[in-house]
Amino acid sequence: MSGVSLAVSETTKHHENTAVGVGIMGSLRVIELQLVAFIMVFSASGLVPLFDLAFPIFTTAYLLILSRLAFPTHGGSTTSKEIYQGTQVFRAYVILGTTVGLFLPLAYVLGGFARGDEHSLQSATPHLFLLSCQILTENIISGLSLFSPPVRALVPMLYTVRRIFVILDWVQDVWINKSLTPYAGIKDVAWFWFGRVLALANLAYFSINMFGFLIPRFLPRAFNQYLREQNDEIQRKVVEDEPTSPLDKKSL
Repeated sequence: MSGVSLAVSETTKHHENTAVGVGIMGSLRVIELQLVAFIMVFSASGLVPLFDLAFPIFTTAYLLILSRLAFPTHGGSTTSKEIYQGTQVFRAYVILGTTVGLFLPLAYVLGGFARGDEHSLQSATPHLFLLSCQILTENIISGLSLFSPPVRALVPMLYTVRRIFVILDWVQDVWINKSLTPYAGIKDVAWFWFGRVLALANLAYFSINMFGFLIPRFLPRAFNQYLREQNDEIQRKVVEDEPTSPLDKKSL
């Protein structure tokens, strides 16, 4: 679990135990059902490009292939272990990312609907769509033993890489392609600069998250955990094979 999804999942963590063994729909928590609703609304709005609509499908298929062929799970555990246990400072950093990356862009999109600002909607909706898909994917696979730590770590990395390019388009739209009218009112000026600052804040946060956390810290921990699980499985098999070793046969 990493980035924004960590903060989102914390609010519903007390439902984890009741979700095991209930089935797919029964295991979906309230926040995940809300994310599904967001994804459906964004998909039907026509504001998300076709490539971004197809990205979650191809990403999910790729992760399933990796989980089968490249990084299969080890051991007989029915639950997945958390990869990164953050400090209080890290949790504050994640809450900041949730505010900057999810809540404020959602308010920006809703404000765009209210103001009839189609330009703002087209700029920010692809980012919100991909982030909703990322959080939903991370929350679902984090509770399944089907996916090994490297596969779970690749979810935020793949989505963040794509979203950085989407946010760059957002920055270009609000800083280059959009301009104020000469007689704009105070509210229009405030809205204009709110969109500009929000786009830059998202670019800064998720760039730092990618190059300062996911690559140097989160991904290595995922592979270390995977190697430990692999070694534990090898040792367990050695222990299980010990009664049939040659020394035991001689003693018989």
